[in-house]
Amino acid sequence: MSATFYQLVLFFARPLVKLRLRFRARREPAYGERWEERFGHVPAGVACGPVWFHTVSAGETIAAAPLIRALREDFPDTPFLVTTMTPTGSVQAVERLSDIADHCYAPYDFPEAVERFYARVEPKALVLMETELWPNLIAMACARGIPVMLVNARLSERSARGYSRVGGLVKDMLDSIYLIVCQAPAHRDRFIALGAHPERVQVAGSVKFDQFLPNDFDVQLVSLRRRFRMDTDLPVWIAASTHPGEDEQVLAAHRMLRERFGEIRLVLVPRHPVRVNEVIALIKNAGLTYSRQSGVDGDGQVVIGDVMGTLQYLYGLADAAFVGGSLVALGGHNPIEPALCGLPVAVGPYQYNFAEVMEALSTAGSLVTVTDAEDLAQVIGGWLEGEELRRRAGRAGLEVVAANRGAQEKVGRLVRDCVAAAVLK
Repeated sequence: MSATFYQLVLFFARPLVKLRLRFRARREPAYGERWEERFGHVPAGVACGPVWFHTVSAGETIAAAPLIRALREDFPDTPFLVTTMTPTGSVQAVERLSDIADHCYAPYDFPEAVERFYARVEPKALVLMETELWPNLIAMACARGIPVMLVNARLSERSARGYSRVGGLVKDMLDSIYLIVCQAPAHRDRFIALGAHPERVQVAGSVKFDQFLPNDFDVQLVSLRRRFRMDTDLPVWIAASTHPGEDEQVLAAHRMLRERFGEIRLVLVPRHPVRVNEVIALIKNAGLTYSRQSGVDGDGQVVIGDVMGTLQYLYGLADAAFVGGSLVALGGHNPIEPALCGLPVAVGPYQYNFAEVMEALSTAGSLVTVTDAEDLAQVIGGWLEGEELRRRAGRAGLEVVAANRGAQEKVGRLVRDCVAAAVLK
């Protein structure tokens, strides 16, 4: 795909993008708010000349927060800006970073929106998290002499194949990126194969391994256990970040586990809280009772996690975990969070978003791949029944997390040098 054809696609996509925003706002009202920011209209309170981090959604924002705080200490006189694309990312940016950084939505990649954004904000440097590659955003930064860094970068084999179909456009973007810091050597090789300069591509590991349990973890855990009557010896398992097509299989597995264990409890956390009513209907159809985290206290057979930013605490309630986005073709979600709680983890066969992480956990014996509801019930049941097996698998996961910590320091050092050159020039 040429740059000219890309701009033509954007021209015809504009009305569709606005329609999609309106349609999505019907289910998720937050998408109907602050829409002008998505077209480059920056709020008055955002400072000029910041170091700009684009973190996309909640997971990237959480992973980037310690790095942003560390850099803010090194450059106390420089403003920082964090942009996201999703309301969930916006919530995390405000909750975790509002004391040290401004926040707004990033502009869509329409040329005039990106130009309007740059003219107003005038960033000194741009740090993109993971795989946020937008041609106009990167090209205009390069034209303005703004160094662009892609950190905690990952590129799955599947994504690399997709990018190769628009090779010319991707090569132009990669030519414009000053530094790419990858999670694993395989990602580095794929970026280079697509045209990135080898000397600009580093490997530092995943900053998501540098997560720690929140300071109030134990206090919150006591409160949650009391609320949902989980301060007993009854087994509890969690199915987190689930999508349509997975909830049905999770509930089917839970019914099988109830036949085996009796009053076992399930914490079910849909990836998108807007789906809660849909999930409630599935629970009722399965003949199960439920309690909502956002509702009153209760002892439902299924507890629905529907409060953003609390997943790490909910993992603490459980004895074993299933991580979603993996029984359907979405590539899987972050398995480090349950491993951090010492939980053995089950995932489906679609693991390409976290392939290296899941392979490391699997090799250590703390992660098992399942294919359907029956398989899931069998694996979770085995862990719940065998305490020593469960604890051994959980300890193995903790060891994997501990062994892979340190990426944040490496990434911080590389980004710090680049930011210093941009701020001091």
